[in-house]
Formats: sequence, structure tokens, C-alpha cells
Amino acid sequence: MTPASRASRPLVTAGAVVFLVAVGLVLLMVVRPSAASPSGSGASVSVPAEGSADVGFARDMSVHHQQAVEMAFLVRDRTDDEDVRRLAYDIINTQANQRGMMLGWLESWDRPKSSERPPMEWMGHPVSAADGSLMPGMATDSELDGLRAAEGRDAEVRFLRLMTVHHRAGADMARAAAESAGTDEIRNLAAGMARAQESEIALMADMLKARGARP
Repeated sequence: MTPASRASRPLVTAGAVVFLVAVGLVLLMVVRPSAASPSGSGASVSVPAEGSADVGFARDMSVHHQQAVEMAFLVRDRTDDEDVRRLAYDIINTQANQRGMMLGWLESWDRPKSSERPPMEWMGHPVSAADGSLMPGMATDSELDGLRAAEGRDAEVRFLRLMTVHHRAGADMARAAAESAGTDEIRNLAAGMARAQESEIALMADMLKARGARP
């Protein structure tokens, strides 16, 4: 397998998983109207506004999750360490599924999945990253290239460090959404994300320590 094919496979696979989950969620909403209304009687439900925390979080966290899934696929193919590969699989499965849910909600709300609005504007401080990353915690192109070129322990340490920073920023964003979102769907999902990512941050700190590396 060529380096180019190994680098492209994660994006293709992750995209397919997310697409299928999102389509399935949207179809479920269409064939089961009760899922879109609290009473199941077809009553109208308030749709989050374009500038709401619900829409902004679903849109921004979908992008954030996409990169986490990409990095997890990259390290999966660059190490034989079972602990790192298990963590990578957990991130792939969890965050691809969550991303599909958020894209499905945007679809059901008739909100675009991308926007020209600055990332994290809904949090009250739109982002303009100076390091070339799209949002806080996200890896730069050069950092991703470094992970693609690494193997073995080097790949493990690079991944764990990048994902720790990624999770910290993701948990911050999730806590903000859990506090300010107007829908139960986003509040509950965001609160669960924050707890899960904080737990994985602690796990990755131990994994880095076991490899003689600092976070």
C-alpha cells in the first residue's frame, strides 16, 4: 500500500460512516413524526435559529469531530500497540456517530451544514486562529503531516499529544453548549461529550507517562 493510499483511506472511510449515520437519522425523523414532536401528535416544534448555540455547536463540533476521527484512523495504521489502537477505535466509533447525529439535526432543522460565519461565534468569541488551525485544539496541516509520516512509538506520542489538546478544546466547547443550548438534544449530547473527553484526557496522560513523554 502506498503512503498516499494510506493517507486517503481514513477520510473516505470516516466520510462513509458519517454519511450513513446522518442519512439514517434523517430517515428515522421522516418516517416517525413522533420523534420530531414531544407529544407524538405532529405538533409544531420550535426550530433553533441560525445564530443559536444549538446550530453553531452542531456545525462547529461536526468539523472538530471530523478531524479527531481522521487522526484516529491515521494512528491506527501506524502502530501495533493495542491500547492506542483501542483508543483510536473508540474515538472513531463514538465521534463519527455523534457527528452523524449533529448533521442529522441540522438537516431536520433545515440549517446548512456549513456557514461563512466565524467558527465559535455562538460562544461570543469568534475564532481567528493564528497558527493555521480552524478552531482551538485542532491540529494544523503540518502537525497532521507529521503524524502521517510517523510510525510506532513516535506516532503514538504525536497522536496522544495532539488528541489531548483536541479534547481539551472540544470539552470546553461542549460545556458551553450544555449551558447555553435551547434544545434537550444538544444539551444532553454536549454534557455527555464533555464528560467522555475529560475521561479520555486523563487516560491519555497516563498513556503518555507510560511512554516517557509529557502531554
